[in-house]
Amino acid sequence: MTQPTDIRRERTQGPSCPSMCDLVTTALEVARTGLPVLPLRQGKVPFGNCRTCANNACGGRPNMKNAGPCQCPDVCHAWAAATTDPNVISSPAWGRAWRRAVSVAYHPGGAGLTVVDLDTPAAVAWARDILPPTRTVPTTRGEHWLYQGAMRSVNGVRAGVDIKSTMAYARWRGHGTGTLTALPDTVRALVAKSAPALRPQVVAVAALAGGGECPHRTPAFLERGIAMAEERISEARSTVHTTVYRTFLAVLSTHGRCGCLTDAHVARLFAAAQAKGESARHCADAWANARTALGM
Repeated sequence: MTQPTDIRRERTQGPSCPSMCDLVTTALEVARTGLPVLPLRQGKVPFGNCRTCANNACGGRPNMKNAGPCQCPDVCHAWAAATTDPNVISSPAWGRAWRRAVSVAYHPGGAGLTVVDLDTPAAVAWARDILPPTRTVPTTRGEHWLYQGAMRSVNGVRAGVDIKSTMAYARWRGHGTGTLTALPDTVRALVAKSAPALRPQVVAVAALAGGGECPHRTPAFLERGIAMAEERISEARSTVHTTVYRTFLAVLSTHGRCGCLTDAHVARLFAAAQAKGESARHCADAWANARTALGM
């Protein structure tokens, strides 16, 4: 069993920041309610992967979209690291992160919940008119409305409204008030409506020089590359546009000149990007820009 670390009262950035002890205490209390928790660093984003887990080289955690064998004790893979295990939360490995953390987050989907994140007064007003009442939590810019039931997470389903559930995290802001109710079809419809039909761009690439067999055509090699690209996009914690472009660029630089990529592969990448809130147009633009950058 992992031994709890000695938690000292330390401050991260200054007197206004919560102490490490306060954050761990909060995390343990939240975990006892059944919500998987994780620390957030400056900028209110998860900590980056350790060297072993960088670029998903470890294969990913078992609870990720493409299940992997990773059992890293550190806070790697963002929401996928969230846990209710008090021994992990107070472990020495997590202690290193807590000392630099600024707040606590949780994985709604891991507890079978969906958070409707309302970022503007207009979005809150819309929710009060359209959505069934449920438990609400005030935030600095609006409110979180919590529903019982998990679903796909999508940002920007309408102005000022994000859906956070599976493969996502939400900042812990308290228990809120009101009675938790079942996830309504109205919220599910927001995601369905916001996801335009995928029209992946046809990938026209030159055949391998010399007519030899492309080594990337090995099914396991190509599948792993596409899966890693999907995970990289899905785990983007900020600057999603940049992450999508750089991922497309990496895929094209590796597989774009030998004829490996198919429309199905491109559709998978576009779907991962749209699940993070990218529009079909932005996906197409990022793909075209990556090809241009590579002279394709």
